[in-house]
Amino acid sequence: MASKKQTLVAMLGVTFGIAMFILMISFMIGVNQFMERTMLSFTPDIHLYNDISTNYSHSIAGEYFKGQPVTVSVAHPKPRQVRLDLKNAAALLSRLRRDPLVAEISPVVTTLVFYNYGPVQINGSISGVNIDDESRMFDLKDKMVTGLPEALLTADKGILMGSGLAQKLNVQLGDLVSLAAPNGMLMRFRVVGIFRIGISAIDNVRSYVSLANGQQLLGKDKSYITDISIKLHDHARAAVAAKTLHNQFGYKADDWETANASVKTSNLVRDTLTYVVSVTLLIVAGFGIYNIMNMTINNKMKDIAILKAQGFAGRDIMQIFLSQAIFIGILGALSGMLLGFILAYALSSVPFPPNEYVALKYFPVAFEPAHYFFGLLFGSLTPLAAGLMPSLKAAKIDPVMILRG
Repeated sequence: MASKKQTLVAMLGVTFGIAMFILMISFMIGVNQFMERTMLSFTPDIHLYNDISTNYSHSIAGEYFKGQPVTVSVAHPKPRQVRLDLKNAAALLSRLRRDPLVAEISPVVTTLVFYNYGPVQINGSISGVNIDDESRMFDLKDKMVTGLPEALLTADKGILMGSGLAQKLNVQLGDLVSLAAPNGMLMRFRVVGIFRIGISAIDNVRSYVSLANGQQLLGKDKSYITDISIKLHDHARAAVAAKTLHNQFGYKADDWETANASVKTSNLVRDTLTYVVSVTLLIVAGFGIYNIMNMTINNKMKDIAILKAQGFAGRDIMQIFLSQAIFIGILGALSGMLLGFILAYALSSVPFPPNEYVALKYFPVAFEPAHYFFGLLFGSLTPLAAGLMPSLKAAKIDPVMILRG
């Protein structure tokens, strides 16, 4: 307390270092959590589908001459006719429903289509679903701009359309839209709802119809299923469960992390950048404490010499200055935690700029107790390390040399 200004400057260095650390890490983790929630809001934990094989090494001629001393070479083979549906889908669905890891499943028929409304023609995709299963899995009711998902159950040839797609076509509830499938089938659907996921890549192209209408659009029977969306009780086990399902059924099984690998990578980069900047701030604050402690010891040389001449051991002198550094660190860390919380709370109350493609009202901020504990721990250890060297220097002072001048 004898050097209030120096103590305050050192404490403020720790305070602002901890506060900026908490603010940055809370905001960045909040952004990552928002991105993950957004991913999971339209991506199943596991996507099971029949992947198209591109292996053209086998041929009819090769099978015919197999075992004979003949070399068969097929140049530029044409792709063979493949079925995109899942074989024996009913038995597969039944088996998945009995799996204790599975929380929800939704059978889907997907295809590319052309949307026609007046002179406007836009390409996109259509998903034929059991709307109750799909709504439970992705909580579609909370994502509806107008209408309700249940309208597909009562409407004859109804369609739920993404908000971006509806805006491009300039359609509203009740309008009739023509859909043209790749097989040439043309059907008209009435718009019974408009949804917004918050991702333009989805809202600009995707629509939902009933599973029966999707099968009818492709000219297929009721057993035709192209995809199965799976939600697990614990989505962290998706990668392991996807490998198991692939080995069991032989179909391609993508977990949500694989399907959104680019987003996970960007989250990792942001986390790394945040920790690097935050730790740098704390280290800078530690050097500030080191400089102040070093200056304090230089100014107190005669006082230290007198104390040692009176019988104080080097250990006692070291404890005096080390306790001062720890006091500054803990006080600065506590005030930094408080300031960081206030700044993070203030940021979480700032309205996010209106955006039709991002369903976000306020800036995302995560309030995790671990961040504050880490800030307190680092705020205590950094001053301890910064004060250790000056304290050792003070402990080694020779009082005779100092008093002689």
